[in-house]
Amino acid sequence: MRKKITIAHIINPVKAHERSDLHKAQPITLETMRIASNYDSLASNGVAVQLYAAYFPEDEHIVPHYFKKTRHLSRSIPDIGHFKINRKLPLLVDILDRLYETAQDADYFIYTNADIALLPHFYLSVAAFIEDGYDAFVVNRRTLPAVSTEINDIPKLYAQTGESHIGHDCFVFRRSAYPGFRLGNVGIGIRLVGRVLIWNLIAQAEKFMEFKDLHLTFHLGQDKPWKNPDLKDYDTHNNREAVSVLRQLNDEYELLGTLKEKFPDYLVAIEFPGA
Repeated sequence: MRKKITIAHIINPVKAHERSDLHKAQPITLETMRIASNYDSLASNGVAVQLYAAYFPEDEHIVPHYFKKTRHLSRSIPDIGHFKINRKLPLLVDILDRLYETAQDADYFIYTNADIALLPHFYLSVAAFIEDGYDAFVVNRRTLPAVSTEINDIPKLYAQTGESHIGHDCFVFRRSAYPGFRLGNVGIGIRLVGRVLIWNLIAQAEKFMEFKDLHLTFHLGQDKPWKNPDLKDYDTHNNREAVSVLRQLNDEYELLGTLKEKFPDYLVAIEFPGA
């Protein structure tokens, strides 16, 4: 690397229920982020990484000391609507707003889900893609069987290539682009949150890419909680918000034409008139 690149990476840690998949996956995520942010070759290649956490006050005790803490999250999806089952899910905009106000010296931002683990060379690879001119990109995860789920199993997890996955859960973009993002009240942990982020990346990017088959991140198992019919009202909420976001982005950046011409797959699975 020739030019120094400063990366700020944020997640939303949460005290997960012992029976949940996140209870097993999140400790592995946190430890792999620590390892990757201390990768030996980062400094010599001009790459600086800082980890950030946005969380509710009751989850502060699980945030590791090597994360910088942002302002506490203060609202969740049920605060802005009525839902059959109360789920304290944050708004994406609240998480990224806190990163923007806290990581003022960063060149690039990364947002990932709390169950997405990293390979040790993750940040070095991200910096290399940035040097190649990609100013906004998505790194799709690889899925590993949820068999090895302990911290001590991480070396064995690194060794597995797993299977490629079409889901979007790792996003890299310029900090300077963020003021132009339109995120509405989309909630995380619900369908379409990744789609909304991708639309914003495409609207702001000079050179966008979705990396579909890299061995840089992994996820344990194939859990799909959003398919629970009892959570349909959350799905409806995110779909409504996503439609509103797409209208805004289309009005400001004529995004719909770009998506239809270059990225038609990103319009699938949304109920948008004329899409």
